[in-house]
Amino acid sequence: MAPGGVILIDVRATGAPILPRTLRERRAGLATRLRARLPDLEASVAARVFAISEPREITDPEYLQGLRNSLSAALGYALETIERGEGRAPAVPPALLTQARMAGRHGVSLDTVLRRYFAGYALLSEFVIQEAEDGQLLQDATLQEIVRGQGALFDRLIVAVSEEHRRESQATTRSSEQRRAERIERLLDGEMVETSELNYDLGLFHVGLVAHGPEAADTIRALATRMDKRLLLVRRPDESVWAWLGSGRPRDLGTEIPELERSGITVALGEPSGDVNGWRLTHRQAKATLPIALRGRESVVRYADVALLASILEDDLLTTSLPALFLAPLEHQRDGGDEAQRTLRAYLDAGFNVSSAAAALGVNRNTVASRIRGMEATLGRPLAACAAELEVALRLDEALR
Repeated sequence: MAPGGVILIDVRATGAPILPRTLRERRAGLATRLRARLPDLEASVAARVFAISEPREITDPEYLQGLRNSLSAALGYALETIERGEGRAPAVPPALLTQARMAGRHGVSLDTVLRRYFAGYALLSEFVIQEAEDGQLLQDATLQEIVRGQGALFDRLIVAVSEEHRRESQATTRSSEQRRAERIERLLDGEMVETSELNYDLGLFHVGLVAHGPEAADTIRALATRMDKRLLLVRRPDESVWAWLGSGRPRDLGTEIPELERSGITVALGEPSGDVNGWRLTHRQAKATLPIALRGRESVVRYADVALLASILEDDLLTTSLPALFLAPLEHQRDGGDEAQRTLRAYLDAGFNVSSAAAALGVNRNTVASRIRGMEATLGRPLAACAAELEVALRLDEALR
């Protein structure tokens, strides 16, 4: 019997090992046994980890070598944690964080990264239990404490690796989208740009879309999939999305798309056009239509339906002058010009037919005729002589409101 009342079993007499006396000694004994089997452990973990892959898994030698290095670092980290305990565990090895960033940069999904960690952790746990049993280290709940500590450290490792992967993936995605956006902007400006990276055939027929809303990108991607059309899409800093749907036949690019009207986003559509010049044109049309779509009651607006108004909205002189010349003078009436504008709208819609306008307004013919004479006196010209200007002024006023 040793000092302190601890019984030692003589390995020479019985063939059994001497039982460790303290938790620290038990940890050290278990770590020593696991290190003695490290080559087998590394080979088993590597086989299981490399069996987990994904369709876009890369074959970059630097990435693969980093993956092998991270396996060794992860096992060394685990064994050191077993020996020292959770409270004295070392920091997460830099090699593991570096490999997580590399995976994010190369497009290896976080799901694949975490599945590999869980597979390695499960296999290591099997080795730990086996060596603890073989080394008679199960006394006094030692194994439970070691496993519990390993689980806590594994959770911390997963959090650290996930954060590094997420941060790098977001940075890579932003960088890729920025380069893509810059390339598209240069192409729209007429520059000669290498377009192979766009993965979109500019020789197709195109419909340009400019969409606005929190789910705009996902909605447009789903639409392209349902319509079986090629898609070029880029997010913009103002939360809008530029997109093009492409097809080999223009009749396949109908701009009546009910799905968009029910999607909850605002969409401006250009008209179908072919080749790279048409690609630019349909985008310009969609871009010019967006302000009308954002201000109007309809969530999906075609350029062909608002072409004149869209062009006027881009001309500061017209947007200022038309309301001032043809609507502002009517605002001096008692009701601020509301009655005059309603009458004017009905009169124009009726094709300058006083009776039809009166029926639409629910008043008698003489009332409409009197209002028309009053408006002509105020404007200083016959309404028929400035019908186009009045029509555009009314639509412009409605859009700006």
